[in-house]
Amino acid sequence: MAKLCLLTVHAHPDDEASKGAGTVARYHAEGIHTVLVTCTGGEEGDILNPAMESTEVRENLADVRRRELDRAAEIIGYDEVVMLGYRDSGMPDSAANTDPRSFAAAPLDEAVGRLVAIIRTRRPQVIVTYPRDQKGYPHPDHLRVNEISEIAFDAAGDPDCFPDAGPAWQPLRLCYVRWSIKRIRATHDKFLELGLESPYTDERFSRMLEAEAVDEATREPARAHVVVDISGYTSVMREALLAHATQVDPTSRHWFGLPPEVADTVYPYEEYEVVRDLAGREGRLDDLFAGVDTVAIS
Repeated sequence: MAKLCLLTVHAHPDDEASKGAGTVARYHAEGIHTVLVTCTGGEEGDILNPAMESTEVRENLADVRRRELDRAAEIIGYDEVVMLGYRDSGMPDSAANTDPRSFAAAPLDEAVGRLVAIIRTRRPQVIVTYPRDQKGYPHPDHLRVNEISEIAFDAAGDPDCFPDAGPAWQPLRLCYVRWSIKRIRATHDKFLELGLESPYTDERFSRMLEAEAVDEATREPARAHVVVDISGYTSVMREALLAHATQVDPTSRHWFGLPPEVADTVYPYEEYEVVRDLAGREGRLDDLFAGVDTVAIS
C-alpha cells in the first residue's frame, strides 16, 4: 500500500510534546505513517512537578519517563516510537557529558549508523530535526540530534555508507522545527489582553526578538519556510505535555497560563525551515510533503 512517512528526531522524552506535536497529530489523522526517534532516556532530567517528587520516582526515572513517553506518543498519534539507545548527556559542562553511555560521548559514526538503519527500515520522505544554531539552548543532546540527522539524511541514500544498515533509502526533505516568534508574540499579547501576567518578561521577550532578527538576517532566502495549519490539533501539545508528569508542572504559567479554549485559537500554526530538499520546492509552503511523491513503505 502506498503511504507517506514522517520521521521526527528528538533528544529526550517530552521534546516530542513541545515541538511539532500538532503537526504530527494532523498528519497521523490524514493517514501518514508517523515515526518518533528519541535519542536518550532522559535519565538526567530534573523532576519539575513537585507532585511527582519521591525516592521511588527518582530511582526509576528512566523507566518512568519511558512510560510517560509512550503515553504522550499515543496522544500525539505516533505510529512508532524508536529509542536510539543512548543515555541522557546532561546539561553543558556537567559530569554526565563524559559518561561513555551518553549520546554526546558516543562515537559520531556509531550514532549516525543507528539513525541510518532506522531511516532505511521506515523509509520516510520527510525528516524533522533541530536547527544547527541552538545558541538559546545549547544542550549537548540537542546539538547532537542536529548533527546526526544532517549526516544520516545523505548517508541513508548512499549504498556505500553503512552497508550493514539495510538497503539504501533517500529521504526527500529535511526540516528544522522552529519556535515561532509569531506564536510567542500572539500568546504574550493574549495574556495582556486578558489582564493576566505573561510568562514572557520584558527581558525575555527582548532576547527573543533579537534572536528572531538574527535568524531572519542569516536564513538562506532560497530555503522554503513551511507553515503548517494545525487547527483542530492545537490541544494535542498541552495534553501530551501533561503526560510527562515528572517534567511538566501542571501549574506552569508558560504552558498552561491561558484558558485552554483561548490557547487553542491564539496561533494555530507550527513552523519549519527546509534545509535539504530533493523535491524542488522554494518559498513559503503549507505542507511538509508539498511536492513529495507517495512511495510504498515495505
